[in-house]
Amino acid sequence: MALSVRRMPDAFARWEFVTVRPRHARRGKTGHVERLIGSIRRECLDHMVVFGEADLRRLLKSYASYYNRVRTHLSLNKNAPLFRPRQTVGNIMSIPILGGLHHLYVRV
Repeated sequence: MALSVRRMPDAFARWEFVTVRPRHARRGKTGHVERLIGSIRRECLDHMVVFGEADLRRLLKSYASYYNRVRTHLSLNKNAPLFRPRQTVGNIMSIPILGGLHHLYVRV
């Protein structure tokens, strides 16, 4: 059933919209959350086609693993949050992550 433009406000009138503002203690944290969400969107979701909630959960789980184990962070002097040993000997091999969107380079 299509609604006319004139009846649109009537259709929304029965719903109660509430604007939620962060409490003062949380205002400083919203920037960090927005930055993380932006990273997830730019580095993962903008390049993928998601076919449902289960697929989205799988992608986000894989991205979280990549983000914490592989991805370099400037605030950590270009290191990953989780410890990884330095590899200095061997040939360099590329391991695709997230279907080849990102890569992990290791020595073998």
